[in-house]
Amino acid sequence: MIKRYWQRGKKQKTITIAGVFILLLLLFLFRDDYQPVLLFLRKYFFILLLCAVVLFFGLRKFRNSLSAGKRLLTLLLIGVFFGILYLVGWHLDMYAYMKTYYVFQNLNRTELNELPLSQNERIQPLRNIASMAGESVGETKDVSLPHLVRVDGENKWTMVIEPAEKYVWQRINSNIEEIFSVPSTTPFPRFSSDNRIPVTFSIGESLKFSRNTYNAAVKKFNLLQLFTMQPSDVFYMKNDNGNWVQVVCLIKWKGFFFPYPTFGGVMIIDSGKHNFNDYLERLFVGKGTYISPEEIKNYPYLTRQNILAEEVSQLQAESLKFLGGFSDPLPWNMETAVKIPELPDDQNQQPYVTDFNFEGTSPDAYSGLYHWFGLEPIGDERTSLTFSVFIPADGSDKVFYYDHATKKEGMGGVSAMPLKVVESRKEYDWTANKPVEFRPYIREIAGRKRMFFLGTISAVNQETGEFDGSSTPDLALIDSEYRDVVWVDSKNSAGWDKAIFDQLIDTWRANERNETFFIEETRLRLEENSVQEDTINNIPIQEPDTSGQ
Repeated sequence: MIKRYWQRGKKQKTITIAGVFILLLLLFLFRDDYQPVLLFLRKYFFILLLCAVVLFFGLRKFRNSLSAGKRLLTLLLIGVFFGILYLVGWHLDMYAYMKTYYVFQNLNRTELNELPLSQNERIQPLRNIASMAGESVGETKDVSLPHLVRVDGENKWTMVIEPAEKYVWQRINSNIEEIFSVPSTTPFPRFSSDNRIPVTFSIGESLKFSRNTYNAAVKKFNLLQLFTMQPSDVFYMKNDNGNWVQVVCLIKWKGFFFPYPTFGGVMIIDSGKHNFNDYLERLFVGKGTYISPEEIKNYPYLTRQNILAEEVSQLQAESLKFLGGFSDPLPWNMETAVKIPELPDDQNQQPYVTDFNFEGTSPDAYSGLYHWFGLEPIGDERTSLTFSVFIPADGSDKVFYYDHATKKEGMGGVSAMPLKVVESRKEYDWTANKPVEFRPYIREIAGRKRMFFLGTISAVNQETGEFDGSSTPDLALIDSEYRDVVWVDSKNSAGWDKAIFDQLIDTWRANERNETFFIEETRLRLEENSVQEDTINNIPIQEPDTSGQ
């Protein structure tokens, strides 16, 4: 039809060329809108190709069959094939099973012989920070999801104040003007002017059209990246020049038969107001600077940092269920199969971004931010801690894990912790308060490294079900080995180790055979008590005045 229209004359040729040009221009300008379709074709190419081949030969067999019986049999076989494909691939999750196995096969994993120490513990859980930040902005504003990142050598929660979703005109016309940067180690985060920094971003997560972070990043992709990459989490931090930037984590899909997500680098979007030239750049070629995973080591502000998408780290941690072999996670085996536990009352599931000190633990690991997972046996009724998984949050191609189960340490997992906290304080109204986010707290106390879980008590809004943060929350440290709960002062983190020691020293002495340490500890205690008694005895006693004056 187009050929006949083309041959009708010069005018028709001009219209055809103009129409093709406009169509190509629209495809180029709106590639960010249909890019998810291209990504879908890439992710399921093998399955789609298999279905197309079966359908092609099946229908050809159907057309070539002369008898009705053969035609019905052909249609039946085609239906059976697609039914089995759906049953095995999706209903029984074998497609996800194979994808996770491919992740495991390509995982650069290292088993640790000892646990690293945690440091710079964050006091508030993520949802508390989001709740308190939302209370500090106006009607037409909203707050992006907080992320824990390193800013000026300190771990901070960062999030931008952006136009609210229901105010469309502001999302079209306004810039992002402010960013919250709140220290994570303080129990009483402040969202006032000190931590409310004026920064202008002309591109943002909630902004519309070419000013949207997702759209700007996608338009920066080349043709191949349109089929293999997707933007994910957005982080806000300072670059090496001290300027605030958006860091967009990119997910790259690898593999042919069962594609799986990997860390694909980052897209850096600078702050600042845009002029007309910037608008044209956004519209046609996108905005941002792509940094590949191999180049990240050249940018100090991106190393030891939190720039990894949770979708990637979750799949990497889950893939450790294949440590016992390909068939171990199948229903009739499951001897060493593990899962990432999900707590029904916790609105922020694993991973928990935590700061670890790997000095003296592993020469291949850095000290900084990691995604931590506490894996547990795959059964719902089992809550022991099987693996501690440490995934570098800067996207480094390494995974570190510590095998608690093989070492027969008998530690309780995250799933067991909420009830331990509830049982220790029965006077609480646990319908209005929930223990949440049990992060690892690892310290060298009483002669060896000991692992605890640090949980925060958060109030729950009965109407919305959302957490309502407190500036000085109640904190509980649970010994994962002895299951004892130590309540600590959120305003005095320096005294937590002493509080643990004072409460658990008798339990440890009764159950552990570290005689050298406990004899020395007893001597120090006796000397301390002796000094206190001498001080008391040396206090001058004033005789009562009996002169009557």
